[in-house]
Amino acid sequence: MNQKVFWVDPKVRGILPLDHFHVPRSLKKKVRNNPFKMRYDYDFDSVIRACAKAEPDRKETWINDEIISLYTELFFMRCAHTVECWRAGKLVGGLYGISIKGAFFGESMFSLERDTSKIALVHLVARLTLGGFILLDTQFVTDHLEQFGAVEVSRNEYHKRLSDALNINARFHCEIPRDRDREALRRILQSSTHTS
Repeated sequence: MNQKVFWVDPKVRGILPLDHFHVPRSLKKKVRNNPFKMRYDYDFDSVIRACAKAEPDRKETWINDEIISLYTELFFMRCAHTVECWRAGKLVGGLYGISIKGAFFGESMFSLERDTSKIALVHLVARLTLGGFILLDTQFVTDHLEQFGAVEVSRNEYHKRLSDALNINARFHCEIPRDRDREALRRILQSSTHTS
């Protein structure tokens, strides 16, 4: 059987500029209060399956068993990563994506408690900044992502940014000292450029 991967290269692409990331004021307070235990690459299978789960307003998703299998292989190759929110031993929100050099490709997120996917995104940006990433590809710009500063760029601009990112050796740090993690998060919360 001849299997093919369908690659989409749209005229415009959604990105979240890491140097202009905006955290809404109400969310800053929640992140600072630290209501969840944050984990990275701890339970990839549960995260991707939670992202794949159908919801009343979304009867099916693009994340099928074949996609889960392929992304799990990427996880074991240390190319796929998760940011996870846990409370009382239960996974309540998170996201996953792919890292290649200085680019991170956000794939999907989920929330079982209010704002958990947003909190995971804030922690992701802190982790990417700490690791030296320069591109966060969101694929599309949604209302959810627009509040954080996501923008659309042209195909040519995206290719330039991607080319620059592929020349950088960034790392998605899974095990870093807690003080470095807290400092990166503090910088993200303080450098937010808006006051909404």
